[in-house]
Amino acid sequence: MTVPGGRWIAYWDPEDETFWRETGERTARRNLFFSVLSEHIGFSVWTLWSVLVLFMGPEYGLTPADKFLLTSAVTLVGAVVRVPYTFAVAVFGGRNWTIASAGLLLVPTVAAFAVMEPGTSFSTFLLVGMLAGIGGGNFASSMTNINAFFPLRKKGWALGLNAGGGNIGVPVIQLVALAIIGASGGPRVLLGVYIPLILAAAVLAACFMDNLASVRNDTGAAKDAARQAHTWIMSVLYVGTFGSFIGYSFAFGQVLQSQFGRTPLQAAYLTFIGPLLGSLVRPLGGRLADRYGGARITLWNFVAMAAATAALVAAGLAESLGLFAAVFVVLFVLSGLGNGSTFKMIPGIFQNKALDKGLTGEEAVAYGRRLSGASMGLIGAVGALGGVAVNLAFRQSFLSSGSGTGAFVAFLAFYAVCFAVTWAVYLRRPAVRTPDGAVGRERVGAGLRHAEV
Repeated sequence: MTVPGGRWIAYWDPEDETFWRETGERTARRNLFFSVLSEHIGFSVWTLWSVLVLFMGPEYGLTPADKFLLTSAVTLVGAVVRVPYTFAVAVFGGRNWTIASAGLLLVPTVAAFAVMEPGTSFSTFLLVGMLAGIGGGNFASSMTNINAFFPLRKKGWALGLNAGGGNIGVPVIQLVALAIIGASGGPRVLLGVYIPLILAAAVLAACFMDNLASVRNDTGAAKDAARQAHTWIMSVLYVGTFGSFIGYSFAFGQVLQSQFGRTPLQAAYLTFIGPLLGSLVRPLGGRLADRYGGARITLWNFVAMAAATAALVAAGLAESLGLFAAVFVVLFVLSGLGNGSTFKMIPGIFQNKALDKGLTGEEAVAYGRRLSGASMGLIGAVGALGGVAVNLAFRQSFLSSGSGTGAFVAFLAFYAVCFAVTWAVYLRRPAVRTPDGAVGRERVGAGLRHAEV
C-alpha cells in the first residue's frame, strides 16, 4: 500500500507476524540489500584517505604526524555529519535520502581525483580529505531507516548485517588499493574505479527502495532521544567498539609504516585483513546478542579487547611485527563483535523504557522504534568521534616516543571504563529487601530487566 506520487509505504507493522510473513519480510529484505550497497560505498569513500596516504611517499612532503592529522579530520567530519543524516530519513524518506546521499559521494571522489599529485599543499589535501567525511554519514541514515523496517525480534541480525555490509567497504577499498599498488597503478586509478560505482548505487536505490510514511517528519524524536541518559551511556560504549574499528582502520597502515618500517605495498598486504574480519563478524555480534543478551556479550567483549590491547603493548615493546599484526587483527574482530552487540542493545533499552512507562502493544512498539531510531544516529556520531581520538592518540604517541605504545595504554584504560559502565548500568543486580523481609536481587538501570538488552 503506497502513498500516491512516490514510493511511499503508508502501512507498515512488522510486529504483526501475518503481515511480516506475507508482505513485510520480502520488502524489508529488499530495502536492506540496497541500503547496504549504498552504505558500503559510503564507508569506502569515508576511509578513502586511509588508503591514499599509503600512496603519498616523500615526494608529497607529508610527515607521519601530518597524515594522522589528515585522517583525524576526515574521521571528525564523518562523525559530525551522522547527526543531520539521521534526521534526513524522517524529513525526506529512507529511499529518497539514500539516493541523495549516494550521489553526494561524487563530490569528495572527484575532488580527490583533481588534487592527488605531488606539489599539492597540505591545506588542500586537508580540505579535500574533509569532504570525504560525508561518506561516514551514510551509516547513520541507513541504520535509522532499516531499524524501522524490521521487528524487534529481528533487529540484532538486521542491524548487524546492515552495518557489517557497510563496514566491509573499509577492507574492500584497501583490497582494491592493494591490487592497484601491486600493478604499479596510481591513486587516480583507485578513484576512477569508484565513480561509476557511486552512480550505480544511486540508480539502484531509486529503482528498488521504499520510503516509510510512518517515520516521516518525526524530527522531534531526536530531541527526545537526546534527553535520554541511555543515549549517552550507549554512546560511550560505542566509542569503545566502533570508535576502535574506524580509528584502527584509518591508522593501521600508518602504524605499520611508522613503527615497523613497512613499505606501502607491505602495509597494504596487512591492513585489509582486520577490517574485513571485523566487518564480517558484526552480524554475528548481533545474532549472539539476540540469543544471549547484548549487555552480556558487550561486557565480555570489552574484557577480550583489553586483553588484546595489553598483548599489543607487549608486541610493540618486543618489536615483534608478526605478533603485533596477528593481535591487531584479533582486536579488529572483537571490535566488530562489540559493534553488533551494542547496537542490538539500543532497541531493547527503549522498548523496556516504553514498558516502564506503562505502554503496551503497538503503542509500546512505536515508542521504542521512534526513540531507538533517533538515538542510533546520535550514538553513531559520538561513536565515530572515538575514531578521531584514536588517530590523535597515535599522532601524539608517535610525536612523543616514535611508537604507538602510549596510545595503546590509553585505549586499554578506556576499555576498562567501558567494562565498568556496562556492568554497572545494565548488568549489576544489587541486593534489595522485599516487604516480607526476604533479600532479593533487582537489576538497576531504569528498569532494564529483559534479557534482550
